[in-house]
Amino acid sequence: MLIRPPGASTEDFSALCVRCGACVRVCPTQGLQPSLFEGGVQNVFTPRLVPRLGYCSFPCNACGQVCPTDAIPPLGLEEKQQAVIGLASVNRDRCLPWAHNLPCIVCEEACPVAEKAIWLEEIEVLNGDGEPVLLQRPQVHQELCTGCGICEFQCPMGGESAIRVYAPTDTAGHGTA
Repeated sequence: MLIRPPGASTEDFSALCVRCGACVRVCPTQGLQPSLFEGGVQNVFTPRLVPRLGYCSFPCNACGQVCPTDAIPPLGLEEKQQAVIGLASVNRDRCLPWAHNLPCIVCEEACPVAEKAIWLEEIEVLNGDGEPVLLQRPQVHQELCTGCGICEFQCPMGGESAIRVYAPTDTAGHGTA
């Protein structure tokens, strides 16, 4: 499934969107990209969020303001910040604290949600010298995550991020953290 802009309906989006690209051009992070065949031929050139390339900026609602058909509704900033467009999931096999017992809290620090959709679980592990140290491992509060994608964008892992954002109904990868 494609991650759509805030407020966009998944059912009739491809019918409402005229593929003008205005939302893609106005996106300040370049996170909105035209889809190719990822969502099927009916969704070609419709906008989708690609969090590894850019995120849905918390203080921005420009995509909905420029959409000529309201396929992306013109949400107020507060309403946009509450709109769920995806859900983050930690890949414990790639995440530095989970897979390698190395400190990293980049995703938690980047999370713009006031109550923090990413929280840190503290555990005690042994360092290279056999000494016990506290390590913080990221977890996702699913009920707080809006799927903005800044965590995936900021993740320092090369290639595929250790934290990924999926469309709200896409469960491929959920349940790992």
